[in-house]
Amino acid sequence: MDVKARMDELVSLINYHAKKYYTEDAPEISDYEYDMLNRELTELEEKYPEFKSPQSPSLRVGGAILKGFDQVRHEVPLDSMQDAFSFDEIRDFDRRVRQTFTDVEYVVELKIDGLSVALEYIDGKFVKGATRGDGAVGEDITENLKTVKSIPLTLFAPYPHRLIVRGEVYMPRSSFESLNREREENGENLFANPRNAAAGSLRQLDSRVTAKRNLDIFVFNLQLSDGKMPETHTESLDYMKSLGFCVSPYYNRFRSVEDVIEEIKRLGEKREGLEFDIDGAVVKVNNLSQREELGSTVKFPRWQIAFKYPPEKKETVLEDIQINVGRTGVLTPLAILKPVAVAGSVVSKATLHNKDFIAEKDIRIGDTVIIQKAGDVIPAIDSVVVSRRKEGSVPFTMPEYCPVCGQKVAQDADSPFVRCINAECPAQLVRNIVHFVSKDGMDIDGCGVQQIERFISCKLISSAADLYTLDFNKIREMERYGEKSAENLKNAIEKSKSNNLDRLVYALGIREVGAKAAKLLCERFKTLDALIEADENSLLSVGEIGEVTTRNIIEFFKNPKNLELISDFRKAGLNFTYTSDRVSDIFSGMTFVLTGTLPTYTREEASQIIESLGGKTSSSVSKKTTFVLAGEEAGSKLEKAKQLGIKIIDEEEFRAMTGNTQQ
Repeated sequence: MDVKARMDELVSLINYHAKKYYTEDAPEISDYEYDMLNRELTELEEKYPEFKSPQSPSLRVGGAILKGFDQVRHEVPLDSMQDAFSFDEIRDFDRRVRQTFTDVEYVVELKIDGLSVALEYIDGKFVKGATRGDGAVGEDITENLKTVKSIPLTLFAPYPHRLIVRGEVYMPRSSFESLNREREENGENLFANPRNAAAGSLRQLDSRVTAKRNLDIFVFNLQLSDGKMPETHTESLDYMKSLGFCVSPYYNRFRSVEDVIEEIKRLGEKREGLEFDIDGAVVKVNNLSQREELGSTVKFPRWQIAFKYPPEKKETVLEDIQINVGRTGVLTPLAILKPVAVAGSVVSKATLHNKDFIAEKDIRIGDTVIIQKAGDVIPAIDSVVVSRRKEGSVPFTMPEYCPVCGQKVAQDADSPFVRCINAECPAQLVRNIVHFVSKDGMDIDGCGVQQIERFISCKLISSAADLYTLDFNKIREMERYGEKSAENLKNAIEKSKSNNLDRLVYALGIREVGAKAAKLLCERFKTLDALIEADENSLLSVGEIGEVTTRNIIEFFKNPKNLELISDFRKAGLNFTYTSDRVSDIFSGMTFVLTGTLPTYTREEASQIIESLGGKTSSSVSKKTTFVLAGEEAGSKLEKAKQLGIKIIDEEEFRAMTGNTQQ
């Protein structure tokens, strides 16, 4: 067998079937057969790496790990668009265009809510991909874009020598929901919406992470071609589709502005049923020579405009208000709604935040309410239709007793929150243990929400301390637990015993004591016993520990149940002594604020270096700030530093300041 010929044939076959699946929606083989082609290619590449193509479909799984992103200057600027929020603004746009051309044809497309990128091809091979950035300069994210399966790595002939196209990378709604479920199970922060998730995924330094995010793309503009250029935008879309690109869906041509407006309305009605988010519709002059003559203003092209859809609102009935109890005992009211479809999904619940929010909007059970999704993602009650309120309805009041444990609740003195103060409340148990094992806490792998709930339901644990006396024979017998996973969990729990003290202090779940505050406390008191005995004055002497946090610490260590838990940790052999990772005091007394993207360090890495050299980091710029460490795309913090006359340094200066002490 001619190995290289077979590998080239496999690449060609896989690209052909990818086009049939992603571009034409007309697959000719099963998913299994497609997977087998990929597997054969991967196995051959492992045996004969010298024959592997730089455009191999196997690159879809990622693998490159970067230290940062290089800058890319766009040869053709990636312009932004003028926004319109009313149909009269669309009519005004049409009048301006017709001042130059009386005969004009428009194309109306969906405005995909994602991240704009430019893709460059040389001789049909994908060679570079970059973010929009500021329109003139973006970031090189080629390796991450190679993992997007609908971006062709090799174009179909005939193609020009050089080609640049523009598209919008997005995360399908189903992928977004799956990703957030996974992050919730792992105790990680949720993405606010698919656009943020897509942007965060494309800026991963490890392309293997990007590959797992199931991103997609629609290409919508031909930026540059050294071949024959089409005469119209719709011809360019058809041409790009023939090359293998997924192009903008639902594009149509119109000569009347009123027909354009009707199409915008029609596309808006499709919004709910789409598998991707849109935030508007784009109106473009179809003829490319007319576009060139219309030109651009300083900010926007004169030949296109984006109509932005308002947040979708729906009317429904508030059937009940359910009270949930969180990890810190806060009682959170949750609206139980008559199910209603809003912005692409069925909404049956919405958070009501706290009693002040309910009182401000005068929300009552049985009310007809208006629902919208904040950022088109998070369900929220916008308002109450008071005119349809039933007679006899009464204002809602928070319960006096915890709905889970029955103990009396207390009103926070410094916030609108009502709280269950019973440390043994079952509703808090799962969340307390999840917090205890979290990455910033004791960092116990293999112990997520589902596992903890199972351990509790099987009566294997009733507190975080019980993790250290788990019966692993019983765990091995549990469904979906084998010898290997049980052994891994056992090792992770054993390893956590030697964690530095600041992890345990954070894991205890004292209100207002985050990972940073825990470290500051441990730097000052050195042992858990000393922290337990600390009085108000000594706690207040610790930088950034205020009166509220001090009260919370003292109250926590007064509680007999908490002291009993700590005693159990002591018996289990957990480390109660702090070992400082400080290697020098050269930054002692200095406060750094980090902003923007640094070339090689992550913010976490730079913060660790600062703290190891005796300095502090802060999230906001003030007169107390010593230095602002600024990277690319630094925002308002940089401007404030300039106004206050704070010294601004870059990573190179920062490295020089650390000298030979940098770890």
